[in-house]
Order: sequence, then C-alpha cells, then structure tokens
Amino acid sequence: MMKETLAAVLLGYLLDLLIGDPHWLYHPIRLVGNLISLLERWLRSLFPKTEKGELTAGVFLVILTTGITTAAAAGILYAGYLIHPAVKFALEVVMCYQLLATRALRDESMKVYQKLKENDLEGSRYAVSMIVGRDTKNLDDIGVTKAAVETVAENTSDGILAPMLFMVIGGPVLGFFYKAVNTMDSMVGYKNEKYLYFGRAAAKFDDILNYIPARISAWMMIFSCVFSGLDAKEAYRIYKRDRYNHASPNSAQTEAVMAGALHIQLAGDAWYFGKLYKKKTIGDAVRAVEYEDIRRANRLLYVTSFFTILLFGALRFLVIMTVGL
Repeated sequence: MMKETLAAVLLGYLLDLLIGDPHWLYHPIRLVGNLISLLERWLRSLFPKTEKGELTAGVFLVILTTGITTAAAAGILYAGYLIHPAVKFALEVVMCYQLLATRALRDESMKVYQKLKENDLEGSRYAVSMIVGRDTKNLDDIGVTKAAVETVAENTSDGILAPMLFMVIGGPVLGFFYKAVNTMDSMVGYKNEKYLYFGRAAAKFDDILNYIPARISAWMMIFSCVFSGLDAKEAYRIYKRDRYNHASPNSAQTEAVMAGALHIQLAGDAWYFGKLYKKKTIGDAVRAVEYEDIRRANRLLYVTSFFTILLFGALRFLVIMTVGL
C-alpha cells in the first residue's frame, strides 16, 4: 500500500506537469465548492443569525465538508479496489494529479504576463482576478504584476507543496481532506460582515493545517533559489524579517521568500469586497517590480516543486524500507 501510494503521488505530479488543469475537464474541487455552498445555505437556515449561532454553524460546516469529502475519496478508491487493484491504483494516480496545481498556477499567472506584455491592462486585471481573492478593477499594471507574483508565492505552498505533503503521508484521501479545508477557507474564510463568524472555524483550521507546510515550503524555496538564478541569501534575510507581516500566520512565509529572492517589495494595502484593508509590506524595494518577475516567480515555483517531490519521495521511501511495506 505504501509503495503504491508513493508511485501514485509521483505519477500524479508528472501528470500535473504534462496536462495541468484543462478547462474542458471538470475538476473535483468544483464539486467540493458546490458542497460548501449547499451546506452554507442549509446551515444558515438552521442556526440563528447571531454571533454564537454563526460560529456553531461554521464548526458544522468544517465537520460536514471534511467528513463528506474524505468519505467520498475513500469510497471511490475502495470501489476501485473491489473491481481490481489496478483500477484502484489508476484512480489513485488521477486523484493525486487532480490535487496538484503546479502547471495550472503557471499557466494562469502567465496569462496575466501575456496580457501585460500586450499592454492590455483590462485583460490583465481580468486574468489576475481568476487567481486572487482581492478586488482587481483599480489595479495598475504594477499592482497586477505584484498580485500575480504574490499568488504564485502563496500557492506554491497551498496549491502544491501542502497537498503533496498530505498525499505522501496519507494518499489522496488525506489530500482531499486538506483540499476540503483549503477550499472552505478560500470561500468563507473572510473577515467581512458575512463571514466574520461563520467562516472563522474554517479559517482557523486552515491556519493549523498549513502551519508546517508553509514553513517547509519557505525553506524549500530558499534552497531552490540557488538553482533558479535567484538570491537565496536575500530570500533568507527577508524571510526571517518579514515572514509574519500578514494577518495569516502562514501566507507571508512564502511571500517573504519570493520578495527577497526577487529584490522587490510585495503586499501592502489591498481592496477586498469594496473595502480597503491596511496591510504591511513584505520585502524591500531594491528595484522596481517588472513584468518579468512573473516568469521568475514561476521558475522558482517549478524548481521548488521538483526538489520537494524528490525530498518527500525519498523520505517516504525510507519509511517503506524501514517498515517493509
């Protein structure tokens, strides 16, 4: 079982690099998103619209979403095994592939880059709005570039290394457990009037699950700078200084590394749902942000994912050799 899971994760990673996330292929995380929306409507109708009521409803949202998603993933693999072990393994590979977003993150951020190079500001604003949660309609070209670089940095952990870690530990079942929590956070984990209490449990649980992966990701990014033509020493310096310059305990971990590696300043004030939020900056403005920083960020993303899958795979292999499975 452990050998099969390791093979499935490695093959899933390769499929992700080769295929990415084609728009014609319905992604299972969209089903998780639909489940969250359905449960939100149902739970809001059950619990009173008070602080305590919404906090309680949010806890049930976490329990039900993670429970249903994890059970569904396990059930699919078990059904495949009943048909034939080879079918189960094939399903495991596909599920691992669907949980990773290396190619998709690169492709979507490079759409932003292409629109910027074409001097299509409106097009670049729309392209970046597909991969960030902030308002983008008032961003200038530099603001769009920074938003793209920041989301590549943050999702190096959330979209790639974190699910990779959970899959190496517990296969796609644990991977889908993680993605269910991460998807909840992206949908309801906001500190606005609608989700301040209802989304708190999801946001806190996401912080807990990502605490270790975010820090592993930061250190792997620093190491990978050496092989990406970027400044590992400055990445380390800014990481140590600015890794907590964010409301989330995890988001600035990888953003700080990216800012230092590129010698630019990221973060700062941003608009969400029509409201301006004052935020600390990350990094030093050693030089001006430029469009090419999106390409450099993606280079670091790819190199980091490569070395991380090697590391996780090697550690899992050592466990297999020790346990004998």
